[in-house]
Amino acid sequence: MAPAFLPSPPHPKPPLLHHNPSPARLLTRCAASRRDFTIHTAVAGAAASASASAAMSRVVAAAAEEAPPSLAPSPTPPSLNGGAAPFLGGIASTRSWSQYYGSGFSIRVPPAFDDILEPEDFNAAMTYYGDKAKIRAYAARFASPDRSELVSVVIKPSNQLKITFLEAKDITELGTLKEASKLFVPGGAKIYSARTIKVKDQEDIRTYYFYEFRFDKQHVALMTTVDSGKTYIAAATAPETRWEADGVNLRSAAISMSLA
Repeated sequence: MAPAFLPSPPHPKPPLLHHNPSPARLLTRCAASRRDFTIHTAVAGAAASASASAAMSRVVAAAAEEAPPSLAPSPTPPSLNGGAAPFLGGIASTRSWSQYYGSGFSIRVPPAFDDILEPEDFNAAMTYYGDKAKIRAYAARFASPDRSELVSVVIKPSNQLKITFLEAKDITELGTLKEASKLFVPGGAKIYSARTIKVKDQEDIRTYYFYEFRFDKQHVALMTTVDSGKTYIAAATAPETRWEADGVNLRSAAISMSLA
């Protein structure tokens, strides 16, 4: 089963939604830089096992505030599939991009991308007449004009990914970079890059996992982290044939996710 963050056939819908946005959905521009990135090591090992596909389906129920960092040179680590993996691919400046503020996170949106979050998704957390709240499939979702390229954010309770009675506070509590790949990368995917990224924010240093891979003719850049028992997953996807032209912007969008 393909992860839901991979694109589905385009729908004959207008590109923009017409509901009145709440303050949390406003897009603003900000040129301030508050974080410094340092790249740590990726691990070697075999590709994620076949059970990863089922785990990934649970992770993606349907799939920074500053310009991207200047990445310091480092030795080329092995990929999770074995063999040499290229250093983290190019990153575009996102200073001029619109910034979306969601529930506990923000993310930069590539130029010309439309907000395609459905009204039912936006109101999914609301309850009526005591009914059980419907879990939102996406916390944010944007698409290129032809709908072939997507940038999505999913928020999942961390205990749905790894059974624990404790509230996860860091992505490392879900496992190492290699171990966690079974949660975020579908079985059979070809992994191009896997990185641990440390982010210095105002109070502490937060750990993110970054994966870039190909699955079912789609190229995916995925950034994920954990905070207060929630796992935040930003995924940018495009057909493999489009990645050479648009991959830098899509990778930059995924990496731009930060927690508010």
